[in-house]
Amino acid sequence: MKNHLYISVLLQNIFVCIMSEIFLKLRIKEMLEGKMKRYLIFGIVEVFLVVAGILIALSINNWDIKKSQRTDELKIYENINNRIIEDKKELQGVIDFNKRLYIQFQFANQIISENDRSKLDTLIKIAPELFSYSDFNRSSNVYQNLINSGELKLLNNITIITLLQDLEEAYIYLNRMETIHQEIILDFIGPVVLNNINLSSSVAEKPDELYTFQFQNLILVSINFMKEKDEIYHLAQREIDAISLLIDEELGQ
Repeated sequence: MKNHLYISVLLQNIFVCIMSEIFLKLRIKEMLEGKMKRYLIFGIVEVFLVVAGILIALSINNWDIKKSQRTDELKIYENINNRIIEDKKELQGVIDFNKRLYIQFQFANQIISENDRSKLDTLIKIAPELFSYSDFNRSSNVYQNLINSGELKLLNNITIITLLQDLEEAYIYLNRMETIHQEIILDFIGPVVLNNINLSSSVAEKPDELYTFQFQNLILVSINFMKEKDEIYHLAQREIDAISLLIDEELGQ
């Protein structure tokens, strides 16, 4: 940008000097010949040409600045796209993990509902899995980083900005749900499992308590959490797809 600015200013100065020299000679000639009207006309034309030269130089400079800003904007879009694509991959990982737990807990709920004592060993194996939960934690994300870095003001696509805000809200909601899920595990689910199952031997010291409605309620709470998180995971993925598509359009891909 500095090179372009230097060239435009140099061209402007050369243009002004040449035209000023030409019209100075013409004005002197007309003045010596007593042609004051033509003298004034040449003076006006000279001023006009000088102003035109300045405007041209400014236009070149403005074009150069806009081109540089557009280059920076496209680079930011590219960085955003790389980041959210990585987020989508990680989201798919937690979706798969969440689904696996969901299926197990649904099966445990069925065992308890049917009071199927023949599947006690299966229930004992599933119970420790209640300590596990999908975790997609984002303490900082794309939109907030754009604000902190000052790069947000360089973006002109309002739709992309809005979708990034929506994606941040989805991440915040997920973080909140995962925190609550962890607290429920530590405060309620953990003590029940640890007081009833010997984890080293996989033996239930109090097998009847695994068939109580209280234990079933804890499983149902986990199932409901996982179901809601799954919906938000997929929502975030859809928002990422929409952002990525718009960025591809900006990048001309």
